[in-house]
Amino acid sequence: MNASDHDAKRRESGTDFMPKFDANGLLCAVVTDHASKDILMVAFMDSEALEATIETGVAHFHSRSRGRLWKKGESSGNVLQVREMRVDCDQDALILVCDPAGPTCHTGARSCFYRGLNRETGQLETS
Repeated sequence: MNASDHDAKRRESGTDFMPKFDANGLLCAVVTDHASKDILMVAFMDSEALEATIETGVAHFHSRSRGRLWKKGESSGNVLQVREMRVDCDQDALILVCDPAGPTCHTGARSCFYRGLNRETGQLETS
């Protein structure tokens, strides 16, 4: 077994947290509501955001548009208190189970997923 096979086995079957960042240094993070189980948003975390989230218990992300660390709710006050972090099998994606302090979407909607696609018309419809 070569070193990369060994790391893959440890990552997929072991108990060590070994986040697998993409070529841009990012992980996908899906945020769910602890109470309702609804998906609230999807964002990206770099090592700095992951570390800040683990240390503070408040969700931090990497803002690709601003190119910097972003604490969710830093301007609105609608922070996401992290109750649980779930890691997928190959550790390249996370689920943050959170208690939101208000709307999650920048539009003011409770969730960023407030529209559905009508497959017959091809149009978006507000849920």
